[in-house]
Amino acid sequence: MFGNECCLSTGEVIKVIGFKINKLIASICENNEVSRFSAKVELPLNFPGLYKVVADKTPYVSVEEITRKVSIGPTRFGHPCFYSPEDIKLANITIKHGEQITFNSVEEVNGTMAVNCGVVRNNQSHSFTLPFSQEGKFYECEDDQIYTLKEIAEWKIPKCRNRIVKLSNTLHTWDSSNPLPENFDGCLILTPVYEVQAVMKFRKDIVHILSDLDVEVKDITDCYDISSFLQPLSLEDVFERTSKEFPMVAEIMEGPSGSQKPYNLLYTGKEIVIYKKYQATRVLASEIRSDSPKRHFLIPVSYKGKFKRRPREFPTAYDLEIARSEKEQLHVVATKAFDSSHKELFSVSVGDQFLVQQCQTSEVLYEGRKKLIDVLACEQILSDTYKKVLLPMYMEGGFVEVIHDKKQYQLSEICKEFRLPFNVKVSVRDLSIEEDVLAAVPGLQFEEEITDSYLLISSASSPVESWEIPVYRLNMSVHLLSKDGQTVVPPVTKTTVEEISEEQYYMVRRYENQTLHPPPRPPKKPTLAPKPVFAVPKQDVSDVLQAPKVRYHTLSLSLLQS
Repeated sequence: MFGNECCLSTGEVIKVIGFKINKLIASICENNEVSRFSAKVELPLNFPGLYKVVADKTPYVSVEEITRKVSIGPTRFGHPCFYSPEDIKLANITIKHGEQITFNSVEEVNGTMAVNCGVVRNNQSHSFTLPFSQEGKFYECEDDQIYTLKEIAEWKIPKCRNRIVKLSNTLHTWDSSNPLPENFDGCLILTPVYEVQAVMKFRKDIVHILSDLDVEVKDITDCYDISSFLQPLSLEDVFERTSKEFPMVAEIMEGPSGSQKPYNLLYTGKEIVIYKKYQATRVLASEIRSDSPKRHFLIPVSYKGKFKRRPREFPTAYDLEIARSEKEQLHVVATKAFDSSHKELFSVSVGDQFLVQQCQTSEVLYEGRKKLIDVLACEQILSDTYKKVLLPMYMEGGFVEVIHDKKQYQLSEICKEFRLPFNVKVSVRDLSIEEDVLAAVPGLQFEEEITDSYLLISSASSPVESWEIPVYRLNMSVHLLSKDGQTVVPPVTKTTVEEISEEQYYMVRRYENQTLHPPPRPPKKPTLAPKPVFAVPKQDVSDVLQAPKVRYHTLSLSLLQS
C-alpha cells in the first residue's frame, strides 16, 4: 500500500466522499458524431490548450434532471444557462420562450426543493425560483467562454453524457508526443473516465479507486458511525467558513505539486495553521519578448524590489490616445510609415518624433464631401522647432516611446501614478526573497491589477513565517484537527511572486475582465454614406486639460536601441 493506491480486503469499511473525472477519452468529431477515421486518444486533465464548449443538442426534461446531472454551485463555473422553447408561466413572472435562464443555486423553499434562477431584461436582472418538479424541454445555451480541460471535467460535463468541445487555442507548439493531429483546430467528443474518492479509517490521506474496479460493496451508511472518518476539505471549503472560525489548525491530506516555495513545504501529513481568509491585490505581469511562450507572474503589492521604466510600443494612433496621461507628455518615435490620403492629415515617415497632445475632431474632404472624424493632435519635433499635426485615429502605424524618466519605482508607486499596461525591468531585486524570479527577466509588462482569494498559513510546528496561498489555483485537501490554533497573531508574511501557467494566465484575465466594460474599438477609416450624419463630439476640445508642454531634443532611432 503506497501513495494514493490501496488494498481492499473483505470487510474493509470505506467512506465515499465524491466522484471525480480521472481522465478523458477524446475522439475527433464531425457533424456531432465520432469520425469514422478517428482513433480514441487519452487526454490527461492537465493537457494544454483552451477550449470552447459546444451546447448539447439533447434537452433536459425537467429541472430535477438538470440538478442531478449538471454542476450548480457558488463558484464562477457553477451557473449554467438554459432556455425553453415554450413560455414558462410562474406566479410573478413569465419566462419567454428562448430567453436565457441562469441557474444560480439550489435551496429548499417552503419545504420544496427549487433552483434560484435569473433572467436579464433591458440590463436589469430578475430573480425567481423553479421547483424541481417543473417539467418541459430545457436546452443548453451557447457558451462563449473558454476553459481548460480540467475546468471542463470538473464543471462542464454532465453526468451520463459526453461533451463536445472546440479547440480555441493550443497555447503550445505541436510536437510528436501530442496525441492530436498537427494543426488540429476542430471539435472533440470527450468521454469521461471516473474515479471514486474515499477515505479509510486507518489512513490520513484520500484514496482514489478507479470506477472500473471489479469489487462488490454494500451500503452500510445507516448502521455505521461515519463520524469516525476524517472529513477532507478543499481550500474552497475552508474559504467558505466564517471569519469567526479562524485561526484553525489543519493536517494536509493531499499536498500540491511544485518545487516553488511554499508549495514544496506543503506535503501530506504536515500540520499547518490557517490564520484568516481575505481578498488580496496582485499585479498581473508578463515577460516582454517577441517569441512565445511568455512567462506570466502575479506580483503582490508588498514586493520590495524596484523597477525602471522601459519603452512601450503602440501599433496605432488610437493606442497613443489610450496611453496619454496628464502626468507627463507622451514622447514617441514612428517605426512605420503612413501615407495619408487627406491633405488635412499628416503623413508619417519612419523616425518622425511626436509629442502627443489630445484627441479632437477634424473635417476632411472625402469624395467631394466634408466628413467629421476623430484625430489625434500632436506636435512633430523638428531640429529647431515644433509643428502642429493631426494624425487620424484609425491610423495603423507603429510608435515606440521615448523614456526621459530615470527614476526607480516601487510597485505600489507605479500602480498609483501610472496607467497600466506599463513596461519595466527590475533594477533592484527584492532581497527578502531567496530567489527573486523577476530579477532574471529582461523586461516585464504590468498588465492589470486583479483581486483574488487567499488563505494565510504557516507551519504549526515552527511558525516563523507565514505565506499567502491562492484558493482557486492550488490543489490541496486538508482535514481540521480538534485543537485550536495556538498563535492568534501570524508571523511575518513572506513575499511570494507566483509564476502561473499560460492557461492560468488566460483564466485570470477572463475572470477579471468579466466585470469590466470592453474598451471601445479603434475608429475605422472613413467611408461615405449616401446621406452622411455628422457626429457631434461628446466633449469639446476646450474642455480637455492639456498636459504641460515639455521641450525635448530630437532623438535618433539608434539611441532608442541602446
